[in-house]
Amino acid sequence: MENDTLGSVLADVMASAHRLAPRAIPGLVQDAGRRLGLSGARVYVSDLQQRDLVALPASEQAQRSTADGGTTDLETLPIDNSLAGRAYRTETVQLSRPDADDSERTGWIPVVDGIGRVGALRVTAPELDASLLHRCEALADLVAMILAAKQPYSDLLAQTMRTRPMSLQAELLWAFLPPRTIGTAAVTSSAVLEPAYEVGGDAYDHSLAGEVLHLTLLDAMGHDLASGGCSATALAACRSARRAGGRLDDIAVEIDRTLDRWIPGRLLTCVIANLDTTTGRLDWINCGHPSPLLIRDRRVVTGALDRTPHPPLGLTGYDLPPPPVHSTHLQPGDRLLLFTDGVTDARSAAGELFGELRLADAVVRALTDGLPAPEALRRLIQQILVHQDQRLHDDATLLLAEWHPPHR
Repeated sequence: MENDTLGSVLADVMASAHRLAPRAIPGLVQDAGRRLGLSGARVYVSDLQQRDLVALPASEQAQRSTADGGTTDLETLPIDNSLAGRAYRTETVQLSRPDADDSERTGWIPVVDGIGRVGALRVTAPELDASLLHRCEALADLVAMILAAKQPYSDLLAQTMRTRPMSLQAELLWAFLPPRTIGTAAVTSSAVLEPAYEVGGDAYDHSLAGEVLHLTLLDAMGHDLASGGCSATALAACRSARRAGGRLDDIAVEIDRTLDRWIPGRLLTCVIANLDTTTGRLDWINCGHPSPLLIRDRRVVTGALDRTPHPPLGLTGYDLPPPPVHSTHLQPGDRLLLFTDGVTDARSAAGELFGELRLADAVVRALTDGLPAPEALRRLIQQILVHQDQRLHDDATLLLAEWHPPHR
């Protein structure tokens, strides 16, 4: 029987997905793959820390993490040492080598929602020619949109992407955070946050409004539930002021007032910025936070964004003016790196700080290798974890924005 047309298969998948339970996604994808001419198709999603790709279970009972801290026996593939992982890291199709004893070829198709990596689609067939792979890529794109739509309310997907239970303050913060990666043809913004399951006071936000990319990086004092509540409240105040048309200094004032009213005594440092993706104009404020780094032509432009920081927000009882707004212009291809002090203050077992110089060298090396922002940050946070023997004593958050206008 001839294979169904690509359009009819995708239309049927989309129609079925509206009321589809998350546990039924694997069956839907397998059926669509067979209609396209595949012998098999299976979805793998990245775990929260982007270390493994985990096969999406077809049953509510097949959960990745359990209440007692154990894990179920789900198929996992390492992102750093597998063909599937290579498809995820490079966002390119990967094919297994032909084997005379194997009647099936295996391909790995990156599953990307817009610009954010979700996982990989494993496809098998006697022959994976260019036409069939093109159909597989279309299916993978649709799968990405389905996963993105289901994830916010699916415990099955959340448990599949976790390797262990999450602390209460981390659960609170992750509920407020946007996707790790967003972007357009002109700009990409990507973030990572560790320790993912015990994060306390760090938080990030990035959003697009017309031609403007908004960036926020917060670091609340402490590492407990109140710290998570402080950052979550600050994010809400930021979004409220921003969406009401407030300027950067208005946002800072609103955060300060909100903390003073509802969480007095909690200090919070932050960098809040707007990047005009048409002109490259960057405006930012810095309230007690490490200065962002500007990376241009594969090197850090020393001191380019150093300004005297305004005091942290939440200083109850002090009559302080609004923080000053700083401005500069980026060049096409420039990258902006925001980070919390948990990155540079990470100490090795011997007491050696990770430091800003090591941070600058690590990010430049990653970008020199031609890695996209999400992969550069994934590797960078791994270096920080290795430096501190996988045991961070403070939150470490990185936010990397890259301006790449199409007219460059």
